[in-house]
Amino acid sequence: MSSKRLGSIFGALAVLVGLVAGDLVAAFNSSWRSPVISLGNRVIDYVPAVVKKYVIEIFGLYDKIFLVSLIIFIVLAISIFIGRAYTGGQEKKAFLTIAAMLFASGVASLLDAQANLSSLAPTLVSGVTTIYVLRWLGAKKKDSEAAGGSLTRRELLKVGAILGAVSISASALGKALSQKTTVARERIAIALPKPLKFLAKPPADPALKIPGLSPFFTPNEDFYRIDTALSIPNLSVDDWSLEIVGMVANPLTITYAQLSARPVFELDDTIACVSNEIGGPLVGNARWLGVRLDDLIREAQPTPDADQIMGYSYDGFTAGFPLATLDGRDAMIAIGMNGEALPAAHGFPARIIVPGLYGYVSATKWLVRIELTRFDKKQGFWISRGWSERAPIKTQSRIDTPAPGTQISAGTVAIAGVAWAPTRGISKVEVRVGSASWRVANLAEVMADTTWRQWWIDWDAKAGDYIIAVRATDGDGDVQSEQYVPIEPNGAEGWHSVNVRVLV
Repeated sequence: MSSKRLGSIFGALAVLVGLVAGDLVAAFNSSWRSPVISLGNRVIDYVPAVVKKYVIEIFGLYDKIFLVSLIIFIVLAISIFIGRAYTGGQEKKAFLTIAAMLFASGVASLLDAQANLSSLAPTLVSGVTTIYVLRWLGAKKKDSEAAGGSLTRRELLKVGAILGAVSISASALGKALSQKTTVARERIAIALPKPLKFLAKPPADPALKIPGLSPFFTPNEDFYRIDTALSIPNLSVDDWSLEIVGMVANPLTITYAQLSARPVFELDDTIACVSNEIGGPLVGNARWLGVRLDDLIREAQPTPDADQIMGYSYDGFTAGFPLATLDGRDAMIAIGMNGEALPAAHGFPARIIVPGLYGYVSATKWLVRIELTRFDKKQGFWISRGWSERAPIKTQSRIDTPAPGTQISAGTVAIAGVAWAPTRGISKVEVRVGSASWRVANLAEVMADTTWRQWWIDWDAKAGDYIIAVRATDGDGDVQSEQYVPIEPNGAEGWHSVNVRVLV
C-alpha cells in the first residue's frame, strides 16, 4: 500500500476516534458540546444571513444535517492531510495542524452561551486521543517495517476493526450514561399539575375522518421543529431555573417546582414558523399547559420605559416581542404539550407560547431567562439578520388533500385542509376548482380563535386536469390576499393551490 494511502487512512482513523472521544465526554455535561457541534453552532451564529437563507431554501428541514455533514467532510479532508504529513516524515506539520483544529474547536466551545473553562474538556480529550491514536498507528507501521515488511492490508483491517469497535462502544456508552438519557427518564416521570379548569375535547365530526386531513391536534412526534440548536439541550428540572430580569423593579428567579406550583391553565393554540411556504408543513396545533406570562411579568414590575420582552434560550438563541402584546391574550410559559411534559425537542423544561405571533419573535424554547428591555437597545437573533421586529401570524389556508400532482378517479372527491389566523380566528374558507366559482367550505367547530380550523367540501370530479385553490377570511372579515409575498422579512402570503388529474 502506498505511503499516501496509508497516511490518509491513519489520519482518518485517528481523527474519527478523537471525535468519538470528544462526543463521549460531552455527553456527561449539558453545558458541554462535542467539537463538531461547537463548530457548527458558531457557523450558525456568524454565517451571513444570505448564506443561511439559501441553505434553508435548498435543504429545508435538513439544513442542520447538511451543516454537520459539511463540517465532518472538512474535518475528514484535514485528517487526510494530517495523516499524510505524519507518515511522510513531517510530524511537526501534522501536530501543528491538529493544534490549529483544537484551537478553532476550543474557541468555538468558549463562545457557547453556557460556556466556562470546563467546556474545553471535549476538545482537549478529542485532541489528546487523536494524537495518541496517530502515534499508535505510526508505531504499528514502524514495527512492521523493522520486521522487514510493511503493514499488510489484513493487519490494517484488523487495526481498523479494533478502533471501530472501540469507537462504537464508546459512543454507545456515552448515550447510555449521558444526561440526555437521564433527562428523558426524568421527563417521562413528571406528573404535570392540574389546571384550574380543563378545556373540553374538540367537537367530533364524522365528516372530518377524511384520509389526508390534518388532525385538530398535531401529535407531538409529528409537530414541526425549527430552531438554531444543532444538538437538543437536555436540561434537568433539578438544575433549571428561570430568571426575569432587566428593566424591572422586582427581579425574579423561579425553579421548576415553583413554576409548576403556580396556577396553570390549558390553551389550544396554533403556532407557525415564519419560514413556512404557502401550503407548507411548518405549522401545528397543540393543547399547551402553562403559567400565565402576564402574571409573571406583572410580578416583576417592569419599568415604564420597557417595551420589549426578550426570551433567552439555554443554547443562546434570543427572541423578543412587544410588551404591549400582553393585552389579555393567553400568553404562557408552557410546561406541557398535548397532555405530557414538553418533549425535549420542543423546549423541555419550559418555553414561551404567545398566540398570534410567529415563533422567531416569541417561541423561545429551553427558556432560562426573560429580560425586560427596549427595541432600541436589543435585537433578537433573527431581527439582527434582517427579519421584521413585529411579526403577527398572517391568515393562511392549506389544502391537505388531494395532494399536488394526484391522479384521482372520477366521482365524489373530498377536498379538505386547514386554515389559521391565531387570535382573529377563521370565519370562512372558500375553494375554487378550475375556472368554476368559489364555493364556501364546511367548517369544523372550534372553541377558540387561537387554533386552526379544519374545512372540507365534496367535489363531483369529472375527467380532466384542474387547479384547486383555497382562500380564507379571518374573524375580522379580512380576506386572504391572492398576491404572492415572499417569506422574508415577515412571512409569506398568497393562495395555496394544487394541480390534480381526474381519470375517467
